[in-house]
Amino acid sequence: MKKIGFLSFGHWSPSPQSQTRSASDTLLQSIDLAVAAEELGADGAFFRVHHFARQLASPFPLLAAIGAKTSRIEIGTAVIDMRYENPLYMAEDAGAADLISGGRLQLGISRGSPEQVIDGWRHFGYQPSEGETDADMGRRHADVFLDILRGEGFAEPNLRPMFPNPPGLLRLEPHSEGLRERIWWGASSNATAIWAAQKGMNLQSSTLKNDETGEPFHIQQAAQIRAYRNAWKEAGHAHAPRVSVSRSIFALISDMDRSYFGGGRPDEDKVGFIDEQTRAIFGRSYAAEPTELIGQLRQDEAIAEADTLLLTVPNQLGVEYNVHVIKTILEQVAPALGWR
Repeated sequence: MKKIGFLSFGHWSPSPQSQTRSASDTLLQSIDLAVAAEELGADGAFFRVHHFARQLASPFPLLAAIGAKTSRIEIGTAVIDMRYENPLYMAEDAGAADLISGGRLQLGISRGSPEQVIDGWRHFGYQPSEGETDADMGRRHADVFLDILRGEGFAEPNLRPMFPNPPGLLRLEPHSEGLRERIWWGASSNATAIWAAQKGMNLQSSTLKNDETGEPFHIQQAAQIRAYRNAWKEAGHAHAPRVSVSRSIFALISDMDRSYFGGGRPDEDKVGFIDEQTRAIFGRSYAAEPTELIGQLRQDEAIAEADTLLLTVPNQLGVEYNVHVIKTILEQVAPALGWR
């Protein structure tokens, strides 16, 4: 059994071919898709965060709105770039969204990836300390965020406050109990996956990973997941970890499916460089008739290792088509693989 949700990057474009032509379209359709996915029986609605781009960027208003309009589905991010974040303000926003949803927030964070602008986090008022890289700064922000989510007091109260205070040091409010155990780290390397395990964070592993062995993507990703779980066990955390992978998966059952994704050429992993030093491997997409698709997915070792699968959806094709994509996977593919 697996939890199956969707992951949207929230692209929008004024192009006539796009069903999401504005930021408003993307936000409102994201809410509609999450509501429809819950009705289908999907388990999660997750959203990517990119700044300075025609994509989703401010997750907490969206997550709170979805939380208010749904009752069961998990809501989350994959991922928030911590280089851009004020961890204290973020803890307040996250606590509020989690309380509105009744404790369904699954918040994916990371040190981030190459962005649309040079050192975009500087425009948000942040810069690495002396001797730090921007990645170090992102992890430092994450450490502060995780510490705040414990809910312990740290701020000395005013002797003459506007409102009465409880005794002792004050914590940030609103505090949502249990949210600390629902934080995920997006790891692109084995080392960062191990670090996430040591910190007690769940693991999000996407369709991009540092190419560390030259093996096929799904084999490297499966090894990363096993390394993460071993590190979790060694750390001695009291609760069980969760692991998600994301995939582009399309069952071709209609002429429209075939026109969009039935290119007729077998998809393969791709290798490239995400910066001047980091060689990365990009996982393949899956698009085939259901019977063939089931056979292909059985060979994916990383999906087998994960407990949660996020289906990356082409949001610019509109809510109706993406509901069809999710429904087809849930009904015609997942049961044959034992995921349902």
